[in-house]
Amino acid sequence: MGFSEFQSFFRLSIRIGIIMAKTFTVTITDAEEKAFFWDIVDPDAWVDNVVKEKCRKAGDRLYDQEVKRMTADEGVTSIPADKDTVINNANVKTAKQRQDEEGTA
Repeated sequence: MGFSEFQSFFRLSIRIGIIMAKTFTVTITDAEEKAFFWDIVDPDAWVDNVVKEKCRKAGDRLYDQEVKRMTADEGVTSIPADKDTVINNANVKTAKQRQDEEGTA
């Protein structure tokens, strides 16, 4: 498998709801490619699992934070039963936005 074919293994699509998708591309050197294929049987599955697990863990933390916030807010009369709804409706800043704000403080 050539380098350009290998790059296609790392084109990830993360579906958020039904309308949104995000693609990440990772470029690696020939030596990194060789080491990776020496270690990983199914690169597509490995990358997919790593990204989805990170998203699951971050989603759990965001969900817990939002439920705690909504529970403490007297103006909130109900909390959606669906975890994805809570996460999608959360009015939060990205990690990059938070980092940028901390850097300018």
